[in-house]
Amino acid sequence: MFLAAIGVLAFSAQIASAQEPAAEPASTEEVAAAPAKEMTLAELTAAQEEIPLHQALKTKFIEGGPSFMAAIILCLIIGLAIAIERILYLAFSKTNTKKLLQGIEDALKDGGVEAAKDYCRNTRGPVASIFYQGFLRMDQGIEVVEKTVVSYGSVQMSLMENGLSWISLFIAIAPSLGFLGTVIGMIQAFDAIQSAGDISPNIVAGGMKVALITTVGGLIVAMILQVFYNYILAQIEKRTIEMEDASISLIDILVKYQGK
Repeated sequence: MFLAAIGVLAFSAQIASAQEPAAEPASTEEVAAAPAKEMTLAELTAAQEEIPLHQALKTKFIEGGPSFMAAIILCLIIGLAIAIERILYLAFSKTNTKKLLQGIEDALKDGGVEAAKDYCRNTRGPVASIFYQGFLRMDQGIEVVEKTVVSYGSVQMSLMENGLSWISLFIAIAPSLGFLGTVIGMIQAFDAIQSAGDISPNIVAGGMKVALITTVGGLIVAMILQVFYNYILAQIEKRTIEMEDASISLIDILVKYQGK
């Protein structure tokens, strides 16, 4: 019995020693395979980083659906065109009011009302146009001139605000188009699930991805146009304050001129 037990133990030790070398190559293969997987992920990441920006945007545009994405891009293009036109209009309408008032005062001293009219007519900007309309009614009294300046000032404000309603419209429409594309994409995803008869993660993820791209596009367009819209409003407010302040100074100059 004792010799038999020793023999069994020796046989078990030989089997264990034979299994250990076999296990070591397996672990070595796993270790060698790990860097290969890491290199594969690194290569994929590098390949994604090498994609140009315009190519990535084109891909997202196609994935989001050309119809809805084209409508969103059209809102961006038209809105930016109107915003740039308004910015240029406000930039060219800027007037040095101090220089204008000083020139009017000098013209009144040298040549009277007619010289002041000519000076305002030859000066660019809405403030000079308002003053010119006031000088046209100078013979009717200061009160009429003041009412004319206020009334024509409202007209100039309307001209400066021209086109802003369209920008606000595109700000509202762009996200709405994005949400509409999202809803339609969700409907198409559920139709695909119904046709397949199975809730496959690929089908659901693909439909959700296409649906959400339109929402992202609409929100980006709305944010861009909102920045331009607020900038234009700030410039209009600045011009309005300048016109009101200059109009008050003009009335003071005319009262002083008539008092002589």
